[in-house]
Amino acid sequence: MPDPTNRQIVLRHRPKGLIDASDTEMISAPAPRPADGEALVRMTYVGIDAAARTWLNDQPGYLPPVQLGEVIRAAGIGEVVESRCDAYSVGDVVTTLSGFQEYAIVRDDIFCTPVTDEVDQLAVMSIYGPTGATAYFGMNDVGRPKSGETVVVSAAAGATGSVAGQIAKIAGARVVGIAGGPDKCRAVVDDFGFDACIDYREDDLPAALKRHCPRGVDVYFDNVGGPILDAVLGRLAAKARVVLCGVISSYLTGEHPGPANYVNILAKTATMQGFNALDEWGRFDEAFAALRGWEQQGLLVHRETVYEGLESCVDALNGLFTGANIGKMLVKVGEPTPL
Repeated sequence: MPDPTNRQIVLRHRPKGLIDASDTEMISAPAPRPADGEALVRMTYVGIDAAARTWLNDQPGYLPPVQLGEVIRAAGIGEVVESRCDAYSVGDVVTTLSGFQEYAIVRDDIFCTPVTDEVDQLAVMSIYGPTGATAYFGMNDVGRPKSGETVVVSAAAGATGSVAGQIAKIAGARVVGIAGGPDKCRAVVDDFGFDACIDYREDDLPAALKRHCPRGVDVYFDNVGGPILDAVLGRLAAKARVVLCGVISSYLTGEHPGPANYVNILAKTATMQGFNALDEWGRFDEAFAALRGWEQQGLLVHRETVYEGLESCVDALNGLFTGANIGKMLVKVGEPTPL
């Protein structure tokens, strides 16, 4: 039989702001054949994360920029269809940095993780992967919420924010979300169980923070930076912890203005710390075991926004910056084998 066709989306130009159709190109070629020590994975879902937009800029970060002509980088999940690697058998489900493509080569390395339990693939992408690990380590290791404290989470309707807020609720904190639009705010409260949600598009943010956090903010899990970070810094409680997870407000522009209210960190003897979940790679099993237990107890839920077809990957990535998603943004590129 001929090799299956592998469609890929490659980068042609460095985008300015949202990705334009001319910045990428869909190409097709026969799927690669695995060499010794490799396996071929048929992708089923590609995860769409805001960080993927930063990789399209010609600036170094914790991963190198995507080069012109390369497949746009993204994390995905799929099923092994051919293997010449002892670590994987045909039929195994794995997560990997697949990129925007329908087939990917994997090796037995840090970039590929077998899914050892029979878990719905949507749940893996939403909770039992880097998204869930980011929420777990950021909230538990840096935020350290305690019973009775007030926790604020920005981008609370998104993949990481929704899980981080639920972890704070499990710890016994009062949790206030910040999101854009009534539908997202409704989901934050009704679906994800936050105590309240502030609509930053409609509300006076400092006034709303004062109303919902009368004793101040003990933990702030920040996914956006910019004016929202500045407003929450102005409402910190004594000994507050600020968790820097993402800066989605400036990923499109590349400009990161410093917050004027940073002096309140000094006044409140607070801390502000960034983190990278990949630094805790050796503890991912710990994170997933805790997350699994909470989900089985009904304490943790997940939602997804799913686009159809590889050709919708760029629209889905742009959608993260126009408010198109609730929960994890995914693109379905193949049909998963039923459990």
